[in-house]
Amino acid sequence: MAGESSFDVVSEFDDMELRNALDQVRREIQQRYDFKGVTFELTQAPTELVLLTDDEFRAKAMRELIESKAVRRNLSLKIFDWGKIEPAGGNKVRQKITLRRGLDDDLAKKLSKLVRSEFPKVKPQIQGDALRVFAKSKDDLQQVITMLKELDEPLPLQFTNYR
Repeated sequence: MAGESSFDVVSEFDDMELRNALDQVRREIQQRYDFKGVTFELTQAPTELVLLTDDEFRAKAMRELIESKAVRRNLSLKIFDWGKIEPAGGNKVRQKITLRRGLDDDLAKKLSKLVRSEFPKVKPQIQGDALRVFAKSKDDLQQVITMLKELDEPLPLQFTNYR
């Protein structure tokens, strides 16, 4: 594949920025008047967040805080898949928030098919949870990037390894 240029389409986010945003949320909740004497817990796992608080009102307030801090840290809101608010026992509610990372097979196939149909000189190739796009012309690759940026996908798309 000598003489070809390529780039990768991925869906990632910065773990440190997310951790910093969640730390800011925790600090702000400790100082807010409407959360005085209220149970709140925000735990982070590699693939999900778990929010535990006293009632739905406070869960929604925590959601707004998480979203505002994430936006300030340049994290896309598309990385959060908000689950239902469910009772957790002891007059508390729990909400699981799945963190979206990587292109799933269906989305990668859809993007690959779209790129192939729009740009016949470009060769997309699915590689794990990323999509690598090859072309002889860098102009074609830039047109593909422009087209993919205009799509409204459920995941944030980034374009890396542009060579």
